[in-house]
Amino acid sequence: MKGEFTGKHMLIVMVSGFGIIIAVNLLMATFAVRGFGGVVVENSYVASQEFNGWLEKAERQRALGWTAAARRGDSGLLEIATSGVPAGAQATASLRRPLGKPEKRIITLIEAEPGRFISQAPISEGRWQVRLTIRTDDDIWQQESRIE
Repeated sequence: MKGEFTGKHMLIVMVSGFGIIIAVNLLMATFAVRGFGGVVVENSYVASQEFNGWLEKAERQRALGWTAAARRGDSGLLEIATSGVPAGAQATASLRRPLGKPEKRIITLIEAEPGRFISQAPISEGRWQVRLTIRTDDDIWQQESRIE
């Protein structure tokens, strides 16, 4: 090793090390802020008071026995295949991007045939978080899924 390790060298090592740590923290904080679309609930106390109601709603939905699978078809249309849903039900889908720039679309689906709903316009490629709502005269059923 040439030369002597001095206090000046130690200062450079310390400043460089902390500089890297601060830069990485700032980068991660930027990614976190840009990737988060907003608050989950406005008031967590009020939301906690509604928790039992959410559980009852989920149990009523489970008792219906309905299932649904969402996908982006070859033509770009949103396709929903359902099981147990009565004919004549109305379906809507709320689509949002899980990451990146917030993008949201609400789509009314048409019943192409019993058990199969499709969108009227194509959706763009990429990852979407789909919140499906199916309504009949007596029931409302919701499901959230992701399509690629």
